[in-house]
Amino acid sequence: MKVLVLNAGSSSLKFSLTNTTSKEHEIRGSVERIGLHDPVLRLGGSSRPVAAADHRQALEAVLGHVPKSEVQAVGHRVVHGGSFTASSRIDENVLSRLEEFSRLAPLHNPANLAGIRAALEALPGVPQVAVFDTAFHQTMPEYAWRYAISKELADQNGYRRYGFHGTSHRYVSGRLAEMLGHPLEELRLIILHLGNGASASAVLHGRSVDTSMGFTPMEGLVMGTRSGDVDPGLVLELARQLGVEEATSLLNKQSGLEGLSGYSDLRDLHRQIAAGNADAETALRVYTYRIKKFIGAYAAAMGGLDAIAFTAGVGENDPEVRRMSLEGLEFLGIKLDPEANRRGGPRISSDESRVSVWVVPTDEELAIALDTEKVLAS
Repeated sequence: MKVLVLNAGSSSLKFSLTNTTSKEHEIRGSVERIGLHDPVLRLGGSSRPVAAADHRQALEAVLGHVPKSEVQAVGHRVVHGGSFTASSRIDENVLSRLEEFSRLAPLHNPANLAGIRAALEALPGVPQVAVFDTAFHQTMPEYAWRYAISKELADQNGYRRYGFHGTSHRYVSGRLAEMLGHPLEELRLIILHLGNGASASAVLHGRSVDTSMGFTPMEGLVMGTRSGDVDPGLVLELARQLGVEEATSLLNKQSGLEGLSGYSDLRDLHRQIAAGNADAETALRVYTYRIKKFIGAYAAAMGGLDAIAFTAGVGENDPEVRRMSLEGLEFLGIKLDPEANRRGGPRISSDESRVSVWVVPTDEELAIALDTEKVLAS
C-alpha cells in the first residue's frame, strides 16, 4: 500500500509517500513557514517558494509533487489522542473527539486537525487514519499515569499522564528487539528519544509501563526550549508573577537549553562549550544529568534492564550526550565502548557490558504508514 503520511505543525507540513510493502519512502519532504512570509517546499535536497497561506494550500503544493492517483490512504500524526488507545480510521466521531482534546495540547492538536481537514477536502474518498503519539503509553499501569491530586477532579477533566512520542518509542523498541535477536516480549528496554523535544520510556515485555512526558509534552527531560520537570510551586509563582499566558510561553519556548544558555540546538551548545562558555557547559550537564536519573529510575521500575536505545536527532548524532548520560551507571552493568560511540554504533556498549546500548534511527513516517495499513486491513 502507498500511504501519504502527514505531520502537520503550526507552521509546517512534513510529508512522505511511503510504500508499506518495500518499507521505503518514495517521496519525502516538507512545507515550511505556512501562514508566514516566504513559505517554501523542501524536497529532494532542494527548496522552492510556494503559496501556503494555510494548511490547505500547503497540501495543494505537496500534491503537485505526489500523484493523487498513487495515494491509497493517508496517515496523520496526531500528538494528543486523549482516551484513544490505538490508531483509528477518521470519521466525524473521531474528529469531534479530537476537537475536545485540543485543549490538552493547544500547541499541537489544532495544527494536526488543520492537516486532517485539508487532506479530507483534497482527497475525498481516500481512507484516512489518525495515529496518536499517546496511544503506545496507554498500557501504563494506573500507579504510573495517575497524578496525586483530587481523583474526582482528575477523572472529570482528564488530568493524568498521557506520554508522547509513542509512535517513535514503539517503532524503536521493535527495531531494538530485532537487533538483539530476542522476542520483544522477553525484554526490559529503555528508549531515549532525544531531539528538540525529548522523552524517555520504560518498555517492559513490549508494553510501555512508564514515560517521562505527562499531561503535556512539557514534563520530564530537559528539552531544547521546554523546561521538563519543575516544582509545581515554581509554576504557580511564575503564573502569579508573569500571568498564565506569559508563564506558559516561558516554560514552553524560553526554557530548557535555551533558558539555561541562550542556545537550544546542541550543535551550537557544543561550539559554545569549546569557546569556554560556562553557561553552555552547565546546560549540557543539567540536560544529561536528567537523562541519567530517568535511566536509573526506569531500571528500578522494571526490576532490571537488558538494553538502552538512543534515537532521534540528538540521540542518533551526539556521542557526547550519549557518553555523559551513561557516565556513572557502571553499577547497572553499563560499559560504553568509546570508539563505537564516536562512530555512532549501532552498538555502542562494550562486549563486557551486561546491558547493551544501541543507536537506533527512528522512522515515525514508516511506523505511521504501517499503522495506517493495519487499521484499514482490520
